[in-house]
Amino acid sequence: MRRILYLMLVVVLTACTGGEEPKVVEKGQEQPLEQEASVQVDQLEVLAENLQVPWSINKLGETYYLSERPGSIVKVEDGKVTRQKVSLKKGLSQAAEAGLLGFVLAPDFEQSNKAFAYYTYENGSGQFNRIVELTLNDEEWTEGKLLLDKIPSGRFHHGGRLKIGPDGKLYATTGDAATNPEIAQDLDSLGGKILRLNLDGSVPEDNPFEGSYVYSYGHRNPQGIAWAKDGTLYASEHGPSANDEINVIEKGSNYGWPEIQGDESQQGMETPLFHSGSDTWAPSGMAVLDGKLYVATLRGNALREFDVAGKTTRAVVTDLGRIRDVMVEGDYVYFISNNTDGRGTPAEGDDKLYRVKLEELR
Repeated sequence: MRRILYLMLVVVLTACTGGEEPKVVEKGQEQPLEQEASVQVDQLEVLAENLQVPWSINKLGETYYLSERPGSIVKVEDGKVTRQKVSLKKGLSQAAEAGLLGFVLAPDFEQSNKAFAYYTYENGSGQFNRIVELTLNDEEWTEGKLLLDKIPSGRFHHGGRLKIGPDGKLYATTGDAATNPEIAQDLDSLGGKILRLNLDGSVPEDNPFEGSYVYSYGHRNPQGIAWAKDGTLYASEHGPSANDEINVIEKGSNYGWPEIQGDESQQGMETPLFHSGSDTWAPSGMAVLDGKLYVATLRGNALREFDVAGKTTRAVVTDLGRIRDVMVEGDYVYFISNNTDGRGTPAEGDDKLYRVKLEELR
């Protein structure tokens, strides 16, 4: 089925390296999506299976660490899958979309055995998300230092992606908590934002708002962030049943939710690089390489490629159900399915960690 990709008026730095001039995407242009995926299922390699609602992919050498929403870290090494216990100071929330979400290894993990995690919990005063430091000892992760707490949460829209940027800072995506969309416009709230932290949990001095973790705002439920080699930051964001977005993120900028969406515009608010129009992708994790954005989509049931310079998009892998996260390294693209999250239809062995050669996608 052919879909339509609506492109808004934005000045976009391409994800290629070098001093290329910004490319202007003209308002009102439309580009048809390709109908066929470029990769067949039999071209994929399965690295791990029987995963339990996996959420994030990390790779160190030939060892993989995957977070699972029910509260485990899965280690995949030499074909062996080990489910490592995670001891947290707060009980994981059982709300939809909640649990152990973002997970990223510390830059010095090989020496420190430390990582950072984002999880949802409940206590007597409500439901929240927090960012913490974890330490690995004898195949068990233990929560240590608290970096940031009381990030808004609700029935849905927890955000949850963690990434360490090329500047060495920790970035986190947060949702609008579903029932409180107005907090996305409130600079005093941590909800509906992309946050930027020092690795010790302090506020970076060069953040756009003095004394605040907020890096960008006006987001509904962003679940993917990635940087091109030239430093351009991209983010994926769930829209309200349509108008899912891929954005170029600028420091201190307002991305409009809930005031604008899709083709709408308003002074002082950014419009998306790509949006899904009346279609739904439900984009999650993402990666960038050579001007191409690779985005995991949930309701879209595909690994999707966005060509920034060509202003096009296509599904490159389909027929695996919901896809939650994606990573590009070396000659391969790695991604995880998410059919066990209560909204998919699990096949035998789901969920799985896959990889495919980059050359197969081109």
